[in-house]
Amino acid sequence: MKFTTFDYRFANEILSTKYPKLKKEVESIISSITLTKSNSGRKELNAVIKKKFEAKGWEAEPRVFKGPHTPLAKLDFLKNRIGVEVEFGHSSFIGIDLLKLQTSSYSHLDKIDVGIYITTTSDFKKKMIEKFGVKWEGSLDFEKVKRYLPEFKSAIQVPVLVIGLEY
Repeated sequence: MKFTTFDYRFANEILSTKYPKLKKEVESIISSITLTKSNSGRKELNAVIKKKFEAKGWEAEPRVFKGPHTPLAKLDFLKNRIGVEVEFGHSSFIGIDLLKLQTSSYSHLDKIDVGIYITTTSDFKKKMIEKFGVKWEGSLDFEKVKRYLPEFKSAIQVPVLVIGLEY
C-alpha cells in the first residue's frame, strides 16, 4: 500500500535520525499491506495492521496510565518510545487520539518521544467504494488531521508523523 505523510513538530526528522530502523519498519508494515475485498473494510484493515505490528514486536494496546484507579485509555501500539494511533473511525476521535499521544509524552508518564498517527486519505475512501463497494463515509481522513493538527499547537506539543494510507 502507498502512503503520504505530514510532519508535525519535526517528527519525521526525529524518526529519521533517532529511530531510523523503526521508521523503516513502520513504512514496511504499511507498504506490505495488500487490499482485497475481504480486508478493505475499517474493521478488517485495522485487524491486518494490528497483526503486522504485533508480528514486528510492537506492544498492542498499552495503557496510557498505570494504576488501578486511572483512566483506561490505551495507545494502539508502542515500541521503543514511539506511540502509534490508527484511526479509521469517526472524525470526532481526532482529539482523543492526539491527546493520548500528548499525554504519553508528558511529564511523569514520559513513554514516548514521538507519535505516529495512521489514517486514510479522502481519495482512499472514494476508491474503496469504487473498487470494493465498501463505504468509509464519516471516517477521519488524512486531510482533516493535516488541517486540524497545527490548530492544536498549544495543546499537542509532541511531534507527530501523520501517515495517510493511499490506494
